[in-house]
Amino acid sequence: MVFKRLLPIFLFFNSKQWLTVLSFFLIWGISALGYWKKYEWNPSSMVNFGYEFALQNQTETPEKAVLFKGEKGDLGAGYDGQIFYYFSRPLSEFNLNWPKGFDESYRAPRIGYPLLIALFGFLGKSAAIFGMYFWNIVLTIISYFYLRRLLNEDTKPFAILYLLSPFALGSYYVLVSDTVMVSILVIAYYYYVKENYFPFILLSSLAILTKEPALFLLFPLGLAALFRKDWKRIFVVGSVLIIPVCWHLYLAYRFPNWRPGRLTDFILPFEGLISYMESIWRQVASGTNWKDLARLFSRFPLLILFFLGLFLPFTGQVRKGWEFRISFLLVMFMVGTAGYYHFWSVYENVSRMFTLSIPVLLLLMNEDKTIRKQEYILFTLFILVLFLVKVLLISKQLGYQIGF
Repeated sequence: MVFKRLLPIFLFFNSKQWLTVLSFFLIWGISALGYWKKYEWNPSSMVNFGYEFALQNQTETPEKAVLFKGEKGDLGAGYDGQIFYYFSRPLSEFNLNWPKGFDESYRAPRIGYPLLIALFGFLGKSAAIFGMYFWNIVLTIISYFYLRRLLNEDTKPFAILYLLSPFALGSYYVLVSDTVMVSILVIAYYYYVKENYFPFILLSSLAILTKEPALFLLFPLGLAALFRKDWKRIFVVGSVLIIPVCWHLYLAYRFPNWRPGRLTDFILPFEGLISYMESIWRQVASGTNWKDLARLFSRFPLLILFFLGLFLPFTGQVRKGWEFRISFLLVMFMVGTAGYYHFWSVYENVSRMFTLSIPVLLLLMNEDKTIRKQEYILFTLFILVLFLVKVLLISKQLGYQIGF
């Protein structure tokens, strides 16, 4: 019933693309300004430089950057955006020296985003920060219009979900790579459908090097080509691994302790979900103020969305769009096996794991209109509202200083 009432709104925005894009800039702009306001309106705050890491990489840290001092519960000073920034700096200087203080074992393979940032970094440190904003915003807009071209008229109205995805917004909010990876992947898939394979291979390779979950769409595409015995497409999809494999071989040479299986250390089936539920019971039993409780419960809608996501691919006509069903389930597998310490204990960490689910859902809807999509869409919109409330009213200011 609620979904049917929202349908005219989707249709209205679909007929007013200028309003859809304006809504995107408004929501992303409000989120950024809400963050900057807490830290003297300094755009470097969203990079999340940690003081201890900035001190080790002082020559590459902007002079007036916001440096976070670290507090209980933030898993160390700063956040992942700083890693991509610092790794982009040597690329701008034409070398591959890994920044000091960061674990290269599972960060170093993700060179795609730093490589893009480095294109702006030639102009200086502040330009590199601008590049982080630029790629998140511009690639999201571009990929949105590419995605619309792939969707039929019945599915196009729901493309706004991609543009206003709370998960893409959450990734942008901390300037990490999930939104960039998904945007590149959507553009790559467009070229795959249009049988323009050279840009598909290059963009898909870049998406994998930006973040490994790009394989969650590429692997099912390869399976579909194999099932249909389309040898040309089997070769094309297989070719996207050449550049990432070459980069991994270099890493094995460059870092003797590096191993590609390092990511498997983070696969802990249901440990994160169970530990999160236990943390809720402990918090409620001990009593706490409403803001702390709100921060803890901010992840609960994601828990519900996870179970809705497990159910969704088995609805409708399961033979239609089965490659997208597999892709969707792989995203849910990633969420379900994420541990508590590194993922479920922090809203941003678990939220952005859902980023790829939105374009995959739209592509699945394009193939099968009978899937049970209503609940997933409604909860996604609900999470968007909650995220904005969190950004504007609940998120607290962390300890920081400007420069050294």
